[in-house]
Amino acid sequence: MTTERETLTWQGFGDATRDLSRTIVADGFMPEVVVAIARGGLLPAGAIAYGLGIKNCGAINVEFYTGIGTVLPDPELLPPEMDMAYLDGRRVLLVDDVADSGRTLDLAVRLLTDRGAIVRSVVIYTKPTTIIRPDWSWKDTSRWIDFPWSWQGSVLDEDAAVAERA
Repeated sequence: MTTERETLTWQGFGDATRDLSRTIVADGFMPEVVVAIARGGLLPAGAIAYGLGIKNCGAINVEFYTGIGTVLPDPELLPPEMDMAYLDGRRVLLVDDVADSGRTLDLAVRLLTDRGAIVRSVVIYTKPTTIIRPDWSWKDTSRWIDFPWSWQGSVLDEDAAVAERA
């Protein structure tokens, strides 16, 4: 991975999710449910759901990245789990911020498909390292991505750093 950074601004986020919403409609897929992969997919899923006029939203919690460049051996599904039986036979749009390794997206697609959902996936960014290509992506990049909602990290990390210096 390159050390160069891709910075997505809030304006860029709005443009990306609006562009993706238009592309999904143009391609003829109208989901019945929008499902976010938490946490990175929560904001994109909400924006795309608004763009598509979809009110039926849910989330699945998958942990893979535990820090910058730190990953678990395999992605893990975390509680709480949404009502998967409801998804049987429904058109589901699965949303995440980035398909990096693609392992999280792959796990989520398989999970929803195994529950009978008709799944299509969308991300803002796709990396060349992904093992699964989403149905829609706004942009391809090999750079590290600074998202407007996560680039600053947790305020708890700030508090710990201040306490450490004291």
